[in-house]
Amino acid sequence: MLVMIVIMDVNLREYLKMNHNQLTWKERTQIIFDIIFALSKIHNENEIHRDLHSGNILFNQIDPRFFISDLGFCGPIDKPSKSVYGNLPYIAPEVIAGKEYTFKSDIYSIAMIMWEISSGQPPFVNHEHNYYLAMNIINGIRPRIVPELP
Repeated sequence: MLVMIVIMDVNLREYLKMNHNQLTWKERTQIIFDIIFALSKIHNENEIHRDLHSGNILFNQIDPRFFISDLGFCGPIDKPSKSVYGNLPYIAPEVIAGKEYTFKSDIYSIAMIMWEISSGQPPFVNHEHNYYLAMNIINGIRPRIVPELP
């Protein structure tokens, strides 16, 4: 059974806009840990989220942690879906290419979120989210590693 705390203050995208320059690498690592821990709970239920992006990660100031939200496309691993859901920069290349979502697809989305936490901006922010970006993602384009990454 998946349970979500309802009272949240802001999503990760907005949180990073407001706080990125003040965050230490230790704090960024803690954010990543919170998200990975939450995803592990979903995966331990044999569920795939299918729509992970910074807009679906919520921060609660009362209990200062990040939580995964929007479980609308979340579903069992044994009931595959070939429909493509989500926010293009966070969708795994194999899913864009028409393959089914897997646990690995969620991990790709987490990697894009990790990049966003490192850089302070969404992946492919300077690209239009269109067919050409989709084809570039399938063909291996990825955001550049942040130079100050420890």
